[in-house]
Amino acid sequence: MSARTYEGSELELFEGAHNWKAYWADKVRPFVRGNALEVGAGIGANLTNFKQLGGVRWTLLEPDPALCDAIRQKIHSLQLPADTQVTCGMLRDLPPTPSFDTILYIDVLEHIESDRAEIEAASERLAADGHLIVLSPAYQAVYSPFDAAIGHYRRYDRRSLLSLTPPTLKPVGAFYLDSLGLALSAVNRFIARRRAPTPATIKVWDSSIVPLSRIADAIVGHRVGRSIIAVWQKQMPP
Repeated sequence: MSARTYEGSELELFEGAHNWKAYWADKVRPFVRGNALEVGAGIGANLTNFKQLGGVRWTLLEPDPALCDAIRQKIHSLQLPADTQVTCGMLRDLPPTPSFDTILYIDVLEHIESDRAEIEAASERLAADGHLIVLSPAYQAVYSPFDAAIGHYRRYDRRSLLSLTPPTLKPVGAFYLDSLGLALSAVNRFIARRRAPTPATIKVWDSSIVPLSRIADAIVGHRVGRSIIAVWQKQMPP
């Protein structure tokens, strides 16, 4: 098993960002089906966004043993589906079979130094026609002390994220979310330079900025935003 202690502090901080979680989940939900894997599942908070999906069997992969224990406790207390599987480790620690119909990296890929190798390894785990979904912070220009403090190697734009596409995958789409929240990221990068947002800041952003961003994002055609989503599909063998 490849264990790793996660040193970031944002998991609990963002767990209550319900508007934001509902927003990005609405965008990726159409691609989630079958045997699904979340890589870097943290404390399992993202799974609550997919409770209404029927027929999805979840495996949560997390390298931090303490976070794995937190996930198992949520399963035990019925906060997560009882049939949720938990593996404490990295992608290479999973058995070679079964393959997955959906693989998700939710605010995780930016924590992985060898992101290209990770995407290639994930593509090998996908079943034919399966989807790989990545949500990450956008724009290296607003990389801040907060990014550095929680272990982000980088932020992405559409070009840099799609440049990771391996031969076995085809891009389905790449688009930005939270156009108004990008302004807050810029303020933190160039003015405040905080190593972490405060709970009050998160509350204001989630309750006020995110709902307005839903409207603004549609107006600007999802061409700019604080976060970026990319979706790939596994190509059928010839």
